[in-house]
Amino acid sequence: MHPPQAVYFVGTSGWNYPDWRECFYPPDLPQKRWLEYYATRFRAVEINATFYRTFKDQTFRNWVARTPDPFRFVLKAPRHITHVKHLQDCVEEIRAFDRSAHLLAEKLGLILLQIAPDTPADLARLSSALSAFSQPTKVAIELRRHKRWAEDVVALLKDFGAAWVNADAPGNPLEDRITSEVGYLRLHGRRRWYDDLYTPEELEQIAVMAQQMAERGAKEIYIFFNNTVSGHAAHNALELQAQLR
Repeated sequence: MHPPQAVYFVGTSGWNYPDWRECFYPPDLPQKRWLEYYATRFRAVEINATFYRTFKDQTFRNWVARTPDPFRFVLKAPRHITHVKHLQDCVEEIRAFDRSAHLLAEKLGLILLQIAPDTPADLARLSSALSAFSQPTKVAIELRRHKRWAEDVVALLKDFGAAWVNADAPGNPLEDRITSEVGYLRLHGRRRWYDDLYTPEELEQIAVMAQQMAERGAKEIYIFFNNTVSGHAAHNALELQAQLR
C-alpha cells in the first residue's frame, strides 16, 4: 500500500538578503534577478515584507510574472491588523489586504496571520477576522504564547478550514498539528532566533514530522525556514527538500 501523496512546498522566509550573496546566490548575479534564481531552487517563499509595508498592485503582478508554475507565495498579514489593532475593528483592512493577495491568483499559497502575544484570548475576535477573508481556507494562524486557549483555536480553525502554524523556536518545541488539508511548519531556529543552523539529525526529524502530517490527511505542506542569518535558511531548506524527495 502506497503512503499518502502530499505536495511539499519548502522555502525560506524571504529571499532578498544581501548576506546571501555567494553563500546562496552566484556572486555575479544582479540582485534584481534573485527572485528568478530563488524560484529555480524552491517552490515557495514566505514574504514577511508585507507585514511591515504595503505594496503596489503591480508588485504582486510582477512576482507572478517572474516565477514559474506552480510556485507559491505565502504573505504575512500587515502588522496594523495583527499587532496594532489586534484583529479588532479591522474588517476593511483585512479585505483590502485580501484583495491584494489574490492578485497572485493561483500562486497565492496562504495568508499568514501571526497573532501578537498580547492579543486578548478572544475567539469571537478571531472568528470575525477569519470571516473577513474571502477564502478562510487560505489563512494560516501562528499563535504565540497562548497555550491556555490553543485547543479552542484549533477547534475554530477546523470549523473554518484554516491552517494551524507549527512554530519551532527557542523554548517552543515543534509540533505537528493539522486543522485542515494544509500543514505548516515555520522554523525560526531551535537554539537561537533567526541565527541557528539546523543539524542533519534535526532536519531528518522535521522530514519525518512532515511525512506524518501527510499520513494524517495533509495534502499540501508548507515548510519555511526563518533562520535567515548567514544564509542558514537557504542551506537548511535545500537539505530538507532533498530529504523529502
